[in-house]
Amino acid sequence: MNKTILEMKGITKYIFDAYGNALRNATVKILDGVNFDLREGEVHILVGENGAGKSTLMKILGGILPPDEGEILLDGKVVHPRNAREAMELGIGFIHQELNLCNNLSVAQNIFIGREKKGRFLMDNRGMVKEARRMLNELGIDIDPTMQVAKLSTAQQQVVEIVKVLSYNCRIIIMDEPTSSLTKKEIDFLFGLIHKLRSEGVSIIYISHRTEEFEQVGDRLSVLRDGQYIGTLVREEFEIDRIVKMMVGRQLGEMYENHHVPGSEVALEVKGMRLEPHTAPIDIKVHAGEIVGMGGLVGAGRTELAKSIYGARRSFGGEVYYYGKKYATLDPQKWLRDGLIYLTEDRKDEGLILEMGIAENITLANLWRMFKKGVIKPSVERETSDKMVEELNIMCKNKTQPVKTLSGGNQQKVVLGKCLVTTPKVLILDEPTRGIDVGAKREIYHIIDSIAAEGVAVIMISSDMPELIGMSDRIYVMKDGCVVAEIKDKADMQQEKILSYTIGQK
Repeated sequence: MNKTILEMKGITKYIFDAYGNALRNATVKILDGVNFDLREGEVHILVGENGAGKSTLMKILGGILPPDEGEILLDGKVVHPRNAREAMELGIGFIHQELNLCNNLSVAQNIFIGREKKGRFLMDNRGMVKEARRMLNELGIDIDPTMQVAKLSTAQQQVVEIVKVLSYNCRIIIMDEPTSSLTKKEIDFLFGLIHKLRSEGVSIIYISHRTEEFEQVGDRLSVLRDGQYIGTLVREEFEIDRIVKMMVGRQLGEMYENHHVPGSEVALEVKGMRLEPHTAPIDIKVHAGEIVGMGGLVGAGRTELAKSIYGARRSFGGEVYYYGKKYATLDPQKWLRDGLIYLTEDRKDEGLILEMGIAENITLANLWRMFKKGVIKPSVERETSDKMVEELNIMCKNKTQPVKTLSGGNQQKVVLGKCLVTTPKVLILDEPTRGIDVGAKREIYHIIDSIAAEGVAVIMISSDMPELIGMSDRIYVMKDGCVVAEIKDKADMQQEKILSYTIGQK
């Protein structure tokens, strides 16, 4: 048995008032006496619903937040990392889901940022490139250290983050949802790198919502729920139903619901649309009350197609029909008024105004309809948002709470609520459950099914294969900016078959 190198004992974090003061008499705590340990050369998976306290616990370990109570022991000695730099100097590196890289700098410059090698008068760029190349080669990674980070793929950028952490001689690496934006090939590469690091004695704390990844990388798995430690399982005990019950405190029941019945009326039809001048024309359609899935690898063109239909991106030819009427001009503002709504995959940059409250975000896209004279009435806005918060089960302290303070799953529900208050007839959902926990996923699946049951046509883009198969009435598969297959029969909706189309095999 590998020795324990890290212990977090009784970690408590209180909620704060508007001035940042801990409310020690509050009944609700962000973390309540949480215990966690890590062994040398292991991958310890940390799971829990959105808002369970995973990120807060890791931010405390990574020096980003201080604990209000409890202690951290590294090799048996109490440590107090006051910031991320001190944590890294202690050997603890944090790779966030949203990567912290400077896109305008080179790979080598990013690895040594803040502690650049110095020559006699200027920075020693040659020395940094040489050292970066050595570290990359040791990991078997073929990335040019002089290349600008902006030109790298997401997976390659994650590798740069890992090398940056290792350059501090970190022996503990925290990975927060590292595969959320990766293709299967990139995920396989990342897992290979994780196994290599583990074999060299590096310990990894792996935060993930993807249950299919647990057995692939994990040695042990710990569960948090509502800010409390629930328990730890070893690999032999990794049973999905058991893990889910520990996470949510109950059995979830059937994951996917299909109470909707597709109608015969064509709600939206696209004919001959090209995403680029050289790509083949695309033909798709969705009926009222139908859920049509869009499958394919990252970069296949699914988001580009959605944005082209919505008028947020240029397309090259083609026709779009909305309930039989041809639309000569594709414009987001016109679509919004006519009932076609696009839910973006990037909720933080494109879907929400994070500094604003829940109520303000929910009503943002419907102000023109709610307040025709241009004067916003807070009581009407509050009534509308209250209804949506209740229907979508958005967990919050109050409706004025800034959206940035919500968990990922609840942020996603706010985006969905913003779409629903416009009373859509066609809803395009781009990765609607990315980065949220299994409990919140099930709630969103129920919402999507209910929307379709009311006659709304739904196009759902998803990289989650079980989700795509479980929710869809039909599936279009895209590759290289083209639709390469349409799967109409549920019996043919198999992961292997869909994957064969995405990689060019029939």
